[in-house]
Formats: sequence, C-alpha cells, structure tokens
Amino acid sequence: QVQLVESGGGLVQAGGSLRLSCAASGSVRGRNAMGWYRQAPGKQRELVASITIGDITNYADSVKGRFAVSRDNAKNTVYLHMYSLKPEDTAVYYCYIDARLGSSATRYWGQGTQVTVSS
Repeated sequence: QVQLVESGGGLVQAGGSLRLSCAASGSVRGRNAMGWYRQAPGKQRELVASITIGDITNYADSVKGRFAVSRDNAKNTVYLHMYSLKPEDTAVYYCYIDARLGSSATRYWGQGTQVTVSS
C-alpha cells in the first residue's frame, strides 16, 4: 500500500501563487511517475501536470507557463508550483503516484486539497 499526503492548498487572490506538496510513503520503490489532477464543482477531473520517471513534464494547456511540477526523489514528494492564479483555477487538487512493482504499476491518489482563487 502507498499513502499520499497533500498540503499547501488554501485561499489566494487572483494573480497570487501557491505551492502544493504531496508526499508518498509505504510501498514506494525507486522513481515513479507522479502528478496532479483537479476537479472543479460540476466538472470532470482533469489532468493538470505530470512528471515521468525520466523527469519529463506535461501540462494542461490551461496552465502552461503558469504552473510547474517538480519532484524530490529522496523524499518521494511531488510539488505543484502555481503562479498567476486565476479564479478558474479554483478546484480540489489531487496528486497521484503510479507506484511500480516489478513490471506493473498501481495508481494511488491523495485525499485532495482545496485551492480557491478569489477575483
């Protein structure tokens, strides 16, 4: 089993910044793909940013140039640095890890952290 603990959400004014953190513990071995999704009220969960085992990053078009995903492998932690926040970024943000075990991987999710951007 893998546990993910998120932190860093909150209320911020438009144009502000936040950093989300997600620490993985339990059956985590080596480097694993990690990332962030978000879900706004009445909308489907969408991928925000991801980082592969080889540190290749991918972003939703809506956050390119404003968000950055990074990782600390020693701490099994992934970060989401959010800049120039907009009210439409308001959502619950969920981190995930694709924990590898042999040739397979299992996705685990964090509990979610609320980000609210006021106009």
